Amino acid sequence: MLDFNTVTEFSRTYCIGICAFLVPANLLTTLQTAILTGLNRPRMQVWASAAVAGLWATAMLFHVFTWFAIGVVMPPTYILLVMGITCLTINIWAVGHPASMIQLIRVMESAFRGGFGKKEVRQRIL
Repeated sequence: MLDFNTVTEFSRTYCIGICAFLVPANLLTTLQTAILTGLNRPRMQVWASAAVAGLWATAMLFHVFTWFAIGVVMPPTYILLVMGITCLTINIWAVGHPASMIQLIRVMESAFRGGFGKKEVRQRIL
């Protein structure tokens, strides 16, 4: 059986290593979920990616809460908390309402492909 004190002590002792793994894992798996959703891949692929990304985001949140439990209130704890919540929200969004995420990705894609303000630049030059 896991002892809560042992787990929290492990989390605080190996904080740098845990964060060095969880930050890229969160960002990359959440990006993968967004890409799979944007490519309109089968739901099972999106769900599997979101489940893995959700696992990392939840682990990050628990890790941050161990620091809050002992009263450590610093900018990095809030930054990691916001990152974990954001990644978890994006993954829930990809599973819960993929159509709106696809629509947003398409709008962003067309904005980048069309170029921001190309017409304005041409008019200024002429």
